[in-house]
Amino acid sequence: MSARRDLGPEFEDALVESFLDKMGQEVDRRVDERIAERASKAPARDRAPDGQRLALAIVSLGLGTLSTLLLVLLGDDKAGYLVPIWLGIIIINAIFNSGRSNGKSG
Repeated sequence: MSARRDLGPEFEDALVESFLDKMGQEVDRRVDERIAERASKAPARDRAPDGQRLALAIVSLGLGTLSTLLLVLLGDDKAGYLVPIWLGIIIINAIFNSGRSNGKSG
């Protein structure tokens, strides 16, 4: 305000622009600091890409189906292996996807 009084009204626009520019730079600096602080505190993403998850699901279903068909065609005495095979497939998929929630935050 004292600069405005010293320089007069003809410099008022320039003073306001200069003040707003400095304030904008300060706000940008603070925002950048907060973003950097949050990024440094954020846990590393331990999530498999969606493509890998889809590939595992497709391969699992393919192998499970193939195993089921082969064991059923081989006879009744081999059908007992189906439960451990499918449990194994389920466990592998569960372990791969555990702790990898789809929490997409901005």
